[in-house]
Amino acid sequence: MISEQYNENRVYLDNAATTQMSGEVKRAMEPYLNQNFGNASTAYSYGEESRDAIEKARAIIAYSLGAKPSEIFFTSGGSESDNWAIKCAAGEYKHFGQHIITSRIEHHAVLNSCEYLEELGYEVTYLGVDREGMVSPEAALAAVRKDTTLISIMFANNEIGTIEPVMQLGKIAREKGILFHTDAVQAYAQIPIDVRKYPIDLLSASAHKFHGPKGVGFLYIREGVKIPSFIHGGGQESGKRAGTENVAGIVGMGKAVELAFSDMRSRIRRETMLRNYLLEKVSHEIPGVCINGHRSKRLPGNASFSFRGIDGASLVILLDEDGICASGGSACNTGEERVSYVIREIQTPEDYAPGTLRMTLCGTTTRADVDRAVESLKRNVARLRD
Repeated sequence: MISEQYNENRVYLDNAATTQMSGEVKRAMEPYLNQNFGNASTAYSYGEESRDAIEKARAIIAYSLGAKPSEIFFTSGGSESDNWAIKCAAGEYKHFGQHIITSRIEHHAVLNSCEYLEELGYEVTYLGVDREGMVSPEAALAAVRKDTTLISIMFANNEIGTIEPVMQLGKIAREKGILFHTDAVQAYAQIPIDVRKYPIDLLSASAHKFHGPKGVGFLYIREGVKIPSFIHGGGQESGKRAGTENVAGIVGMGKAVELAFSDMRSRIRRETMLRNYLLEKVSHEIPGVCINGHRSKRLPGNASFSFRGIDGASLVILLDEDGICASGGSACNTGEERVSYVIREIQTPEDYAPGTLRMTLCGTTTRADVDRAVESLKRNVARLRD
């Protein structure tokens, strides 16, 4: 539970961008920022304490996924994990082919990695999605070629919250002998993911999306999958990822995972009910609005709207003046485009698309928070239209 409030006068509804670090996570990290400061690669007791703490966190994360501790590799976050998975998998298996399949609505860490590989001579097929942001397994199967070595499809979209058909896509990859990577940065610790059930070879996650610290994440690499090092140097992370370990960050992530999975079922039910309340309230009380993403197959806390005839960036500013924190879409897109590539791809009508707003909840969001946010929305949408 998050005990220290950031500002009781503000309503924070941008948890897909980042979450407030839990007080319990902070307390778990503090010893490794102060007295237990040893380098985990050393042989004396300070180093052993750090090493033991890292391995405890690795075991917690592995258990949460149904994985083995030896399959979890710590990184600086989701972007590094995505880059490592895509670039190094492509390089390792290029003698089998240089064709990759992904979707047009992936995070930039995936899209830009694929564009980088295209500059090196690889071919990439970018799958479109339907109006709800769903990738078609049939389209993925049709895109498979003899030289396809990797399919990378996100578990859930960061802007519109749609949960992709990862089970079907992974099965296609497994049956065809193709590696399957999923960017699970938005989904991990929000919904259950068991790699014993899902045919996933590589999975990326980032701690700051589930009340952990920024600057730390992990890459799951299924046993038997050959992926070379992305960062070269020392022999850390079983020789896979060089660099002195961020012990405090890893410990914090482990604690955040422990907390996230301790109440996941009840939290999912609560967030889903509150999200549906938000969707219905906005739909009924504000004219000229469409909901982006799948109505049921979506992350529990994600609500994405497009309002006719307004500018989303202006709406975000006006909401902020009312103490409401929301976003126009992905935090990684802020200031880049008036309409994000995801909103364009799902064919949101042109008179609605620029007025897109994302509100994302967490376990501490209340009904009163939602009511306050909707009242501000009603007032400010009308103000912009006037």
